[in-house]
Amino acid sequence: MTSKKVVELFYDVVSPYSWLGFEVMCRYRNVWNIDLKFRPAFLGGIMHGAGNKPPGLVPKKYSYMTKDLHRASNYFRVPVRPPTDPFEVMFQKGSLSAMRFVTAVQHMEQGGDKQVEQVSRELWRRIWSEDKDITKPESFSEAAKKAGLSDSEIEKALKLCTSQEIKEKLKHSTEEALNYGAFGFPMLICHIDGKPEMFFGSDRFELMANCI
Repeated sequence: MTSKKVVELFYDVVSPYSWLGFEVMCRYRNVWNIDLKFRPAFLGGIMHGAGNKPPGLVPKKYSYMTKDLHRASNYFRVPVRPPTDPFEVMFQKGSLSAMRFVTAVQHMEQGGDKQVEQVSRELWRRIWSEDKDITKPESFSEAAKKAGLSDSEIEKALKLCTSQEIKEKLKHSTEEALNYGAFGFPMLICHIDGKPEMFFGSDRFELMANCI
């Protein structure tokens, strides 16, 4: 029996394209018979480390992105609706605390990635569909409760996400993404015959399928 090929998905909930890629890969993992590994990381660290500039800071790219997200949302049936002030959400508030919380949930989880999948999805839904905050502890609690975590699990994750251990774990994941060559998210690494193949964005699924 052939073992499943491993695909790592590096993402940040502040990125709407990451949400698209995330949902599509969740749908395809059984069809492609792959072992999908969620790799929460910090997009701000990626942009800084790669010397990249966010598309939101380039007027023409931002204008295109707004239209493109609407088309992609309809096509992939992911309810992406930009927040009232995307600049504030993405560049002033950011996602560092949120990604530490996601990392804490993943660190706690035993026997799979179901909880981190659900929590990530609920955080995306808050920021990119409901125009809600993702920077405060109560925001994490609301997202985690909708994701099915118990009160005790949420309390534990809230404490853990401020620990040095989780901060270092998120930093390490971000550095791993940079070492693979990341310059933005989503980034997917397909491990084919011992060789990592990198794919960026949410529009390379046909090439990925061919590679796999």
